[in-house]
Amino acid sequence: MRTTGQWQIEYDTLGKPDDPAIVLIMGLGMQLTSWPEAFCQSLVKAGFRVVRFDNRDCGLSTQATGVRHTPLPLAFMASFFGLPVHSAYTLGDMAQDTVGVMDALHINQAHVVGVSMGGMIAQVMAANFPHRVLSLTSVMSSSGNRRVSQPSTKAGRVLLKRPTNPNDQSAVIDHLVHLFGVIGSPTYPENSVDLRRRITQGVQRAYSPAGTTRQLMAILASGDRRKLLRTIKIPTLVIHGDADPLVPLSAGRDTAQHIAGANFRIIPGMGHDLPAALLPQLAAWIVAHCEGVAVPHALTPSAKGPNL
Repeated sequence: MRTTGQWQIEYDTLGKPDDPAIVLIMGLGMQLTSWPEAFCQSLVKAGFRVVRFDNRDCGLSTQATGVRHTPLPLAFMASFFGLPVHSAYTLGDMAQDTVGVMDALHINQAHVVGVSMGGMIAQVMAANFPHRVLSLTSVMSSSGNRRVSQPSTKAGRVLLKRPTNPNDQSAVIDHLVHLFGVIGSPTYPENSVDLRRRITQGVQRAYSPAGTTRQLMAILASGDRRKLLRTIKIPTLVIHGDADPLVPLSAGRDTAQHIAGANFRIIPGMGHDLPAALLPQLAAWIVAHCEGVAVPHALTPSAKGPNL
């Protein structure tokens, strides 16, 4: 299904329409199908309606074709020195897309969960549309503070590297398998056959490297969000892995420090992915967080317990 307007956003839902909604926002270049089915079903079984969608410039949603932006190398340089970056859109525009999906589904308020770039979008949404957000969960994301958000040399290099032949599907799949192998969780590596199958399905559904570049430009153009995060008063859960080579643990800690009352959880051995072995823990924390907001005096002990 799609929302109407300038940006056609592909979305789907799971669970009962009358249950409280959890809106899931995916990361850079990732589609709604990147949310693990087991994770989504855990939220549904806990009594939530799950909403997931393709961000603009990704999957089956509208592509911003023909829109000019600052060349990527110059954008990185400008961002490094705190100079303006011209992009087709910003994280704020993508937050508005999320509100548009909620409007299309007649959802007035929802718990919002975002991973990586999706966490950034969720943060902006919580700040700019607080009346629409019941709670915020930011996973493996950052505040935009460049000093604490730098990837490892290897992760940064592989993220910006292109497939050997962008027009050959096999080469694209090989490239993405290598990418996820580098940024994934070292303690919880995904089975190579399963990883290739999952990536193949994603590429066959949709593949837009130009769209991913424009999303990256939106991140760079949106800059440092620490001042914005200080305005968030919504109950917030920040989750980060201590083995993330793309968005380091320091970025998650910095995010939590700039949101009043944020609950910061660290997962040992987790990289920049959602490994199957950790899905039950992630779902349990998010469910406890959301239930705690819905019934403030019935917050479960695990929602405020120690890190793993």
